[in-house]
Amino acid sequence: MRRTAPARCLNPLVALVAAVSVLFGALAAPGYAAPTTPPNEGGTKSLRDALEATAKGHIEAKARLDSSKQRQKVATEQFRAAELQLALLTVQVGEVAAESYRLGRLTPISMLLNSTSPEAFLQRAAGLEIMAQRDDKRLRALTAAREQAAKAKAAIDAEVVEQQKQLAIMERKKKDAERALAAVSRGTSGGFVSTNSPSAKPAPRNSDGSWPSESCSVDDPTTSGCITPRTLHALQQAKAAGYTRYVSCYRSGGGGEHPKGRACDFSAAAGGFKDQTATGGDKSYGDAVASFYVKNASRLGVLYVIWYRQIWHPGTGWRAYSGSGSPAADHTNHVHLSMY
Repeated sequence: MRRTAPARCLNPLVALVAAVSVLFGALAAPGYAAPTTPPNEGGTKSLRDALEATAKGHIEAKARLDSSKQRQKVATEQFRAAELQLALLTVQVGEVAAESYRLGRLTPISMLLNSTSPEAFLQRAAGLEIMAQRDDKRLRALTAAREQAAKAKAAIDAEVVEQQKQLAIMERKKKDAERALAAVSRGTSGGFVSTNSPSAKPAPRNSDGSWPSESCSVDDPTTSGCITPRTLHALQQAKAAGYTRYVSCYRSGGGGEHPKGRACDFSAAAGGFKDQTATGGDKSYGDAVASFYVKNASRLGVLYVIWYRQIWHPGTGWRAYSGSGSPAADHTNHVHLSMY
């Protein structure tokens, strides 16, 4: 009995010590960092600004290029229709000309004077009026068809010039991006591409194919901050595709797109950001997330993606990327997504 009493007295103390040990052990568990990534994860401010500017410039020029191609397609269809109508009307007017040549010796006055009776005179006069109206209508239609064909051809020529202009802009933006990436990139890389990546539902665009301007106006489901509607859509599409591990989007500090609500970091590890390079299944998960966003870049409005020492930019494709050497800076523990 003397041994059991002290044991009952010590039980609450032992339980308390055990609980504290578990709590502090959990907080100090090696390998896990706070659910945020360093504010300089995307490199220097000048690099982030250059990546944003060049990617936006490329995307905007590509949208104008695609819109121009669509207008050219419509103009080409109009031109072909005008050419067919022009050919038909040219034949009809040719028939009128041939008829006028055959009857050239008989003027309208002589035809009327040769009438044998007043009734015949009136009939001939009515016939001449109908012929004149018919011939005039054909001539006016022929003139209109020629004008329509010329207008459609001019529209096609204008779109060709516009496309050359946008292609030149895209080429300049590509070179600008390559110069900006030169400090952190060793050239092209294999990247992360999978034909099996799910297709995302396209985000809303303007009627001309451009992306609407958006602000940090909706609640960020991953933090207490805000994100843009397009970023939220991209996040939801990833979740719908099965990419449901920890994500952090809005961040008040640092530069880049995070403070603007236009960027998200996708943890490769299931339990949150690990301060170590992803391997095995975690690496495969990151590969899949990166592939998903690259495949659906034009559908979602992706600016660029960084993952596992590689960066995807719409103007350059996948290129090697090196940070300061840490898993966060090299993006070997999370996929970084920046949105237009």
